[in-house]
Amino acid sequence: MADEVSNLRARLVALDAEIARLRYSHDIAMSAFRFEEATALGGPIAALERDRAALAAALPPAEPPRPTPPAPILAPARRGRPDRRPR
Repeated sequence: MADEVSNLRARLVALDAEIARLRYSHDIAMSAFRFEEATALGGPIAALERDRAALAAALPPAEPPRPTPPAPILAPARRGRPDRRPR
């Protein structure tokens, strides 16, 4: 079971990387005014995003992160009177 979950999580990471690569290519094509190329990348991106959503739904929820301990609160510096010495 744990091995299967780790394989699914690895596949999810690989899908995220591929989606990021295609989105980057899409952005570069759009900024270079190559709209046909950018439009052609839209279909594969959408298909990978659907696959990613289905894979993420099949995974059990991740363990919630441990709560961090509260930070210590430092006591404010004491503002005492300066020493008054009788003269």
